[in-house]
Amino acid sequence: MSVRVRLAPSPTGNLHIGTARTAVFNWLFAKHHGGQFVLRIEDTDLERSKPEFTENILDGLRWLGLDWDEGPLYQSQRMDLYKNAVQTLLDKGLAYRCYCTPEELNAMREAQKAAKQAPRYDNRHRHLTPEQRQAFEDEGRTAVIRFKIDDDRQILWNDLVRGTLTWKGSDLGGDMAIARAAKPGEIGQPLYNLAVVVDDIDMNISHVIRGEDHIANTAKQILLYEALGNSAPEFAHTPLILNQTGQKLSKRDGATSVSEFRNLGYTAEALANYMALLGWSPPDSEERFTLEEAAKKFGFDRVNKAGARFDWDKLNWLNGQVLHDLPVDELLEKLIPYWKDAGFEFDVERDRSWLTQIAQVIGPSLTVLPDAVEMSRALFVESVEYDEKAQQQLALEQVPEVLTAVRDQLAETSELTEDAAKDIIKKVTKELKVKKGLVMKSLRAGLTGAVQGPDLIQSWLVLNARGLDKARLDNAISQ
Repeated sequence: MSVRVRLAPSPTGNLHIGTARTAVFNWLFAKHHGGQFVLRIEDTDLERSKPEFTENILDGLRWLGLDWDEGPLYQSQRMDLYKNAVQTLLDKGLAYRCYCTPEELNAMREAQKAAKQAPRYDNRHRHLTPEQRQAFEDEGRTAVIRFKIDDDRQILWNDLVRGTLTWKGSDLGGDMAIARAAKPGEIGQPLYNLAVVVDDIDMNISHVIRGEDHIANTAKQILLYEALGNSAPEFAHTPLILNQTGQKLSKRDGATSVSEFRNLGYTAEALANYMALLGWSPPDSEERFTLEEAAKKFGFDRVNKAGARFDWDKLNWLNGQVLHDLPVDELLEKLIPYWKDAGFEFDVERDRSWLTQIAQVIGPSLTVLPDAVEMSRALFVESVEYDEKAQQQLALEQVPEVLTAVRDQLAETSELTEDAAKDIIKKVTKELKVKKGLVMKSLRAGLTGAVQGPDLIQSWLVLNARGLDKARLDNAISQ
């Protein structure tokens, strides 16, 4: 059997990190087995589904590098297929029309709650006579369509992550609604469990890979596969993504959608890499890899059952590694939009060599792309303000003499190169008989307004290229 998996997001919100992690696992499994990855948009919730959410989902998957082999296929364009399946179940006597009003269902739930029972439909309309049905229709009642679930039935499957799972029919909440309420003789909008099964049958899906919150749905869906005369695919229920306290990840924990992570300055490579690690352990314990490399090793034997705790430190480390390894031209292209948004003045083409220097200076220190704004601010602006530690450094007794000596040496230097800058520091240290650390720290404070930051020598060369270093040293001396 050829492997065919699917991702089936609902466009009622932006691409969630949990859905994206499910997409990663599906993609890895399909690639590992030389199979196909199908994209299906489950947009049957017409009120909440929005085109902008669909576009966000497609953009997010493309950005992450998760290409699909078929689709996107839209459920909203397949309604006749679902209604035919519902009619088949009605014709087989495996489904029926239920005329309960919302008020009756609410009263049923309240009575069960008072009796400390789990909420469930009590199947009260399963055996209506034709006369009873007609009476309800004469009252003007609409009917949902429910699928019959045998309370005594035991549903069992071998989950690729969790092993053998067993559910009782009595734990599934009574006969399941599979189509919304409609006028007499009509079939309303098909509901999730029915549509999913029909789609997976029609698309020849071999493996359904999704979060563990779908386990109860799987038990119901297996019954629908059987009722429609098909065998169920294999299932793999992956662990949920949790925060550091073990709760389900939510907006309170920071970003939850792929677009939010993107806006925070994370790279697609790092985020995709990290999502693969959320619940899966590579056999070689390697933590940094491309999706293509992970696909060669991926298998559900190394997917955890326990929830995967989101570790911001790990993601930050991975993102930093990706940024540090980028060719400088690629890094520069990623940084330019952030510099523009910060209001820094430059001409991309005319100043490309200088901008490349800045990218080289700050690249090794970056964790996320927005870090570049503050890291490089001192290299763009005409003059700098001194932070508290820089002011303290410049107030030290020997600092004016040190900076004056540096300024004098700089005036005698025809071209400031890396070697020339190092020679200036060496000469000043020797002539004034001071520690090299004092010279370096004072020079940094004078040139950048801070005592910490990217490589000092390279920063100095960038400032010198724009003729800013002499004026800054003069200003620092006057302080």
